[in-house]
Amino acid sequence: MIEVLVVDDDTRVARVNAAYVEKVPGFHVAGEAHSAAEALSRLETLPRLDLVLMDHYLPDETGIAVVQEMRRRGHQTDVIMVTAARDVSTVQAAMRHGALQYLVKPFAFAGLRAKLEAYAELRRTLDGGGEAEQAEVDRIFGALSAPSEPDLPKGHSPTTAELVRQSLMNADGPLSAQEIAERTGVSRQTAQRYLKLLERTGRARLTLKYGDAGRPEHRYVWATRA
Repeated sequence: MIEVLVVDDDTRVARVNAAYVEKVPGFHVAGEAHSAAEALSRLETLPRLDLVLMDHYLPDETGIAVVQEMRRRGHQTDVIMVTAARDVSTVQAAMRHGALQYLVKPFAFAGLRAKLEAYAELRRTLDGGGEAEQAEVDRIFGALSAPSEPDLPKGHSPTTAELVRQSLMNADGPLSAQEIAERTGVSRQTAQRYLKLLERTGRARLTLKYGDAGRPEHRYVWATRA
């Protein structure tokens, strides 16, 4: 599990963001903080922390200042800025002080999910350790620049897309359109349509299962399981 601290001065927004984080497989909210002082305190007291979702506008200090103080104290916890601050100077300061990603408010769940999934992919890439050739370096930096969630084509339902995506992400292995249909309650044709969309946008990979006779069965696996 990737342990996350959610920092936002608005308690309601913090709760919403925490709920979003908990919906992404592999992530767990270790705590919330609503000020710079509380965030720094949490960093000292939580037994383990991998990632901070950092607001910039805090009542006692800026999020960038918190990141600076984290580094001064020796905390190497990763940071994703999640803030309404969109001026270039703030974005540049966040980058210079080591923020891995920057998500501008307001955003939908899909926007945050894409950032978290890119971060999880980065961690998987780095877990191998050792030395990196240029191709591996490109993979590491490429994980940070994963594309945002694409807009759905006309005629596609966000609710259905989310059902299919969650079923695929939570599966232990590749699933067929029929299996997705059974898990989500949609028709096989609908499941196939959304699976093809996920494949086209790089979110899922197509695999083939060969039987004794006839055409191979199309099965899909969430791309980050590759």
